[in-house]
Amino acid sequence: MRLFHVSGEQFTELAALPEALPPSGYLWIGAARREFEVNVGLLQGRLAQWTGGTLVDLHVSDLLNNQLPSHFDTTSGYDLLVFRRLAAGAGTAGSFVDDTQGTLASARTALQAIDTSPVGFAVFDRVLLTVHPTDCQVRDHFATRLAQQAQPGEAAARGAARLPSSPADLMLRMVNHMVDSYLELRRLLTRQFAHLQNELFRPGGAFRNWQLLLESRNALHLLEDTCEDQRSALAEWVDALEEWPDESDPAARRERELLRLRSRDIIEHTERVLTHVRRLESAAETAVQMHFAAQSHRTNNIMRTLTVLTAIFLPLNLVTGFFGMNFEGLPLIHSPTGFWIVFCVMLALGVGLSVFFWRKNYLGSRH
Repeated sequence: MRLFHVSGEQFTELAALPEALPPSGYLWIGAARREFEVNVGLLQGRLAQWTGGTLVDLHVSDLLNNQLPSHFDTTSGYDLLVFRRLAAGAGTAGSFVDDTQGTLASARTALQAIDTSPVGFAVFDRVLLTVHPTDCQVRDHFATRLAQQAQPGEAAARGAARLPSSPADLMLRMVNHMVDSYLELRRLLTRQFAHLQNELFRPGGAFRNWQLLLESRNALHLLEDTCEDQRSALAEWVDALEEWPDESDPAARRERELLRLRSRDIIEHTERVLTHVRRLESAAETAVQMHFAAQSHRTNNIMRTLTVLTAIFLPLNLVTGFFGMNFEGLPLIHSPTGFWIVFCVMLALGVGLSVFFWRKNYLGSRH
């Protein structure tokens, strides 16, 4: 568990939980889920000292639940946001293999390794409590990033960038980072589905990886549900933000407006993620339909060729069957040139029918 004090342009990591809140700024407590479970009693006691209230038992259960979907809830003392992150598992981004055999295994690994573990945020007026998965890099990323921004001499280099001015501002930045992390997955997922489509349309090859394709579609359905939950949770947060009491201080009003802008921007990013997931779903459905259409077209070509060959040899079989009858009075049956006459007739008939069907494009295609 890590504890930070954010005040103005100062970002300091504290060694232990203080007895009282600092006179300015706010505290950020970042804990892994197991750390939060072990120290929940201590944290509840400190929150009671700092804010005069504690986390509701149901919200504590929500923060400890690893399967909870994204959602938002509010109380008179704090707001609770549970947001499922979208990230590749460890080593997934570098596991892509360019060879054909390794591509399918890499696709299965990439789709199964997408991490959607929830991250919990309890937003008080001057305290932000975040509960992360054990392997989550969001906390350490922001701790390093904010520490760099707070270093002397970095103000000119970072330009308009500044430290989060409130717990809500820091929460929105972390949520925005988690949403934007999906952009790293888009290229990987797009390449995996491109290879699956190439497998579907490979000439002369029979596609046998239907299990992988089904798993891919199920993974996309899971991502779509996750994105919809994220969008709903953020929309509820924006509605709650609109209901906050109006501030008379111009600086506070400006800060409130910045929170609204950042919230709407995150919702727009979530919409982009959802659009991309649905586009991949549509591409997968279209690829399957085109695959069966191509197979049907190939079957029709084979049946057309067989039908044409049958039509060519049918009159030839008729001729041979006619002269194969056991009668003494058949024409040309005793003539020395009878065989050659019938052979030439059959040859001309076969060639003529072949040319006719070829000109009709039944034995190939014109270019």
